[in-house]
Amino acid sequence: MRFLILTQYFPPEIGAPQTRLWAFAKELARRGHTVEVVTAMPNHPVGRVHRAYRRKLYVRENWHGIRVHRTWIYAASGTGVRRMLNYISFAITSIFGLLRARRQDFIFVESPPLFLCIPAYAASLVRGGAVIFNVADLWPDSVRELGVMKEGPVLRVADALERWAYRRARYVNGVTTGISEILLTKKNVDHEKLRFLPNGIDVEQFCPRPRDETLARSLDAHERFVLLYAGTHGVAQGLETLIEAARLLAARPFLFLFVGAGPTKDSLMERARRYSLDNVRFVGPQPIGEMPRYYSIASASIVPLLRRELFKAARPSKIFPSLASGVPVLFCGEGEAAALLTSAGAGLAIPPESPDALAEAAVRLSENPEMAAKMSRCARDLAVSEYSWSAIVARWLADIRLEAAVGA
Repeated sequence: MRFLILTQYFPPEIGAPQTRLWAFAKELARRGHTVEVVTAMPNHPVGRVHRAYRRKLYVRENWHGIRVHRTWIYAASGTGVRRMLNYISFAITSIFGLLRARRQDFIFVESPPLFLCIPAYAASLVRGGAVIFNVADLWPDSVRELGVMKEGPVLRVADALERWAYRRARYVNGVTTGISEILLTKKNVDHEKLRFLPNGIDVEQFCPRPRDETLARSLDAHERFVLLYAGTHGVAQGLETLIEAARLLAARPFLFLFVGAGPTKDSLMERARRYSLDNVRFVGPQPIGEMPRYYSIASASIVPLLRRELFKAARPSKIFPSLASGVPVLFCGEGEAAALLTSAGAGLAIPPESPDALAEAAVRLSENPEMAAKMSRCARDLAVSEYSWSAIVARWLADIRLEAAVGA
């Protein structure tokens, strides 16, 4: 079969959607399907187009065996008007990439941003191909819940566009059971078109490995219990909780290691400086191939979310590299992800936005090496059995009644 993936986010950008969609595309191709991608000029998360792609309106390239069409975007990060222009600009220019792509059987649309449903459906009318709408985040619900946008005409239009997108799709994917349940019961998505495509991980690239002592020494982490946060430094994560927990543990041999970038990073660094914290390190975004080194020195990873009702349905993709690497997860949140980790014995669930609870859990794990070792084994077992991309894509293809031509 022929798949075209329409997404604003794709490598060489670094981030959870980029990693997930690249792994998904690779697995489809490995199974004998034809895959093309239409995406934006890489600019996330810093809001600047990568040097090699600047001052270009369109680029077609072969990205490790997959044809990729990149179109111009108004580069921006954070929230507000500039971010909205960022979304809308690619929704417009992506049409050119869609027209340059070959005919396809399915157009796989990644949301957010929600606006991509418009060029996707236009392309399906002109070029053929059924639309698969992949809901990685319930937008506009998330921006409403976070207070990023106030009630008004813009949100009403977004709500109407969301309903239209679901009606027109051949299939609608939910990436968590919670999102799938909301799509079914609150968004009125027809049960017959609802499908499940959870986040996964490349279990060969991310696996337990010897501690990278060179990296540990370079970060002054050699004799410390390393708590790793790897991902976007954004509003939804509430990363101030980690800085406050680091403050509580300043006299103990812990190191809070932040890897990534995002709109709240500067304020987090300023807070750490204000507290004169020696147990916090910030590292810029790393290529996906470098991240296993960071997990090799991590004693545990931290995956935080703000206390929001909507986030109870979340299953953050940053959980999965940790699981596959055999690194226990300290999940600061409630709901589906917390239940998943605790039922599998792969981590600890901590109340969100609670520095005291996070510090207490870190101490508990550091003082119980046998518990930590057991969690490490359970984490790896869970990743391999349930969340390898090979298993996930095989189940999804069977569920939409397709069979891979090769390797099914």
